[in-house]
Amino acid sequence: MYTMSPYSGKLLSDEEAIKKYNGEKLWGLLVSIDLGECDHSKIASKEHIAQFAIDLAKHINMKRYGEPQVVFFGDEPKVQGYSLVQLIETSMISGHFAEDTDRAFIDIFSCREFGPEDSANFTQEYFGAKKMQYSVSFRDI
Repeated sequence: MYTMSPYSGKLLSDEEAIKKYNGEKLWGLLVSIDLGECDHSKIASKEHIAQFAIDLAKHINMKRYGEPQVVFFGDEPKVQGYSLVQLIETSMISGHFAEDTDRAFIDIFSCREFGPEDSANFTQEYFGAKKMQYSVSFRDI
């Protein structure tokens, strides 16, 4: 089960988001995914996180640019964990995995359409999260 983040506007279906993106000729689409109660072994695995970036890019039909960068850091337990950066030709996938609280925060930004809800569901399943909320934003100027 997922909920809408209280920090964003109306939750759109994939069809609504893609229609808005294309219909208004917007420049970019961003989905921010917050996961809670993740499978600790998955968010604490550099290999699993790197494979997630590869599998997500394939799932949303984006071409990766280089290999995923996954780095462990953080001086305080609250923020300690892996961070991820995966460049894609249309922008990037990024994330931070907080091991102390078994939470993850992932952003997918692209100037090419993709399904935000589908991406959020894929991400929740990949990390075995019991809780998930996401928000959709559009970029333009």
